[in-house]
Amino acid sequence: MDRVLTAEPVSSSPAPPNPEPPLRPRHRVTAWAAGLLLVVPALIAGCRILDTDAITPVPQLLSFLPWLTVPAGLALLLAGAARRRALTFVAVLVLGATAWSSVPYMPQAVIPYGLPLAQVRVIASNVEFGQGTQALTETVRREHPQLVFVSECDRACRDTLVTAFATDLPHYATVDGEGSVGSILLSAYPLRDWRMIPAAMGMPGATADIAGVAVRLQLAHPLPPLPGQVHLWKRELGGIEDFAAADPGPTLIAGDFNASQDHAAFRAILDAGRLQDASRQAGSSRTPTWPMEGPLPPYVQIDHVLVSDFTVRGVRFLDIAGSDHRAVLADLDLRGPR
Repeated sequence: MDRVLTAEPVSSSPAPPNPEPPLRPRHRVTAWAAGLLLVVPALIAGCRILDTDAITPVPQLLSFLPWLTVPAGLALLLAGAARRRALTFVAVLVLGATAWSSVPYMPQAVIPYGLPLAQVRVIASNVEFGQGTQALTETVRREHPQLVFVSECDRACRDTLVTAFATDLPHYATVDGEGSVGSILLSAYPLRDWRMIPAAMGMPGATADIAGVAVRLQLAHPLPPLPGQVHLWKRELGGIEDFAAADPGPTLIAGDFNASQDHAAFRAILDAGRLQDASRQAGSSRTPTWPMEGPLPPYVQIDHVLVSDFTVRGVRFLDIAGSDHRAVLADLDLRGPR
């Protein structure tokens, strides 16, 4: 009996694409390392782009935003070494978002109006529980500012400054206290309407008469965004925002804000009062002012001079021996009416 041979039907459908080859053990470890390195830069860059400070640890890590390009870049190299196309693509996106968020802020376009009525030199300095008082005294004598905003100025610091500048800066508003509570605002111009923004650390303010113009002055020193008190940090920055929004007239707010321009709560202050950050106007928005002591190099700018109805002629950052902050010196022009 003859056998009938039948051929198996041949499928005409295309063969499935070859999947990525399975990871070798070494490549698997490399891919996992790349993924872990991307977590923090992705989270922080995402919050920066979405304009939120969120919750701990986001506010703290936003201070490191420019430095997060380092782990993001390393993750990209590791993803390429592991030959994982999808992971490499994600790493490119995260590195791009982090780098874009870290680009130094371009100076805001401010069109001068009116005639310059007065040149004003301002110094804002945190003297770290009074330890930088002597260095600040020498700096003020050398630089001859008309306004000095001093945070963490205890009673001994206050007495030293008031005595040393009784002639050059005879007017002052102060919050008396020890440690970080005390603060003082020294002025060459007469002051009136003393006030204080309620806060855990002293934030005195007043109105100065400068060239016949009433200028609102306010020292800023909200709590730092430590774990467990981020809500207090946001609330006190919100108090400064409310102050900035209360009056559209000439305004100068200076001090240790414990926040950088990467923090949404700080940017809200700028938006509320039509204020400009003098450092940004001078092209120095990424110059760090803290910490000047300790194992880490200074990495974030948290000391600011904010102005409305002033133009900025220049900004310098001054080392204050004994303090963990650099002082900010801003040369300003008060402008006439619009």
